[in-house]
Amino acid sequence: MKTSTASEAISSDPAASGPAPGSSGSPERRPGGAVRRHLPSSPWLFAAPGLLVVGAFVLYPFLSTLVNAFTDRRTLVPGQFVGLANFRELLGDEMFWIGLRNSTLYVLGVVPALVILPLLLAMLVRRHIPGITFFRSAFYTPVVASIVVVGLIWVWMLDDRGLVNAVLEAVGVGRIGFLSDQWLLLLSAMAVTVWKGLGYYMIIYLAALADVPRELHEAAAVDGAGPVRRFFSVTVPTVRSTMVLVGALSAVAAFKVFSEVYLMAGPSGGPAGEDTTLVMLVQRVGTGLSGRVGYASAISVVVFVVTVALMLLVLRADRKEDA
Repeated sequence: MKTSTASEAISSDPAASGPAPGSSGSPERRPGGAVRRHLPSSPWLFAAPGLLVVGAFVLYPFLSTLVNAFTDRRTLVPGQFVGLANFRELLGDEMFWIGLRNSTLYVLGVVPALVILPLLLAMLVRRHIPGITFFRSAFYTPVVASIVVVGLIWVWMLDDRGLVNAVLEAVGVGRIGFLSDQWLLLLSAMAVTVWKGLGYYMIIYLAALADVPRELHEAAAVDGAGPVRRFFSVTVPTVRSTMVLVGALSAVAAFKVFSEVYLMAGPSGGPAGEDTTLVMLVQRVGTGLSGRVGYASAISVVVFVVTVALMLLVLRADRKEDA
């Protein structure tokens, strides 16, 4: 009898029997006994501000650029559909191939340095010794500095009458045209990019190195492995996924480089425009009252396709190594 009475009481309790058929949301019993229902649209209401920002400043500009790439739109002229005419013009544009060459060389020169050097730097500053916090902060300072300020400082240092040339002349080497020679200017811009990005990727590596089991290093040391061998046999394999991430991020950023080259080479892109990158070409062609927005959008689409291809290549290489 007692068991039957208890089961009847439980079945007659509205809160225990769950929401009625056809009701919306899931009930939640409050301490006072009242029931609060969650509407299915509640998560979307919280996400709406972020979605609006992404739609207005990311999705809409991307779709607009994609549409404009197939038109002859100018700054003050709506333009008409021209199909693949802009992309056919790219194939015969010498400046486009110069920009593609420089952007590709930038990736090849910057990415290996930004994958290896921050890892070595992280290995040094992760040691718990007095004053190491100061060095960590010093290495990270260029990251928080404005790229405009950093670029101007390096321009003043590498100018024909700058600090670096003054030192070289004092030691008898002579002045070097860092900002007047086509290839030296590009290498100088690469050096600025590497110098500014070291601290950022160092922090990423520090987080990865913190997860490396100490027992692995101790076991390798017991087996007679020295610091160099432990680095290649223990550290590198355990942080390989982080190295892939750093390689992907730095490759995309290097291919879309603008500020460093623009500040050091000027709006013209260096001597005869030979140091122009693709993003600089987009800015040059698509701005101004007579800017060719459609043609600049076509170049932007090419930049997007190449950056996506770089990401896919890095991920595919990582999967092959895992296999």
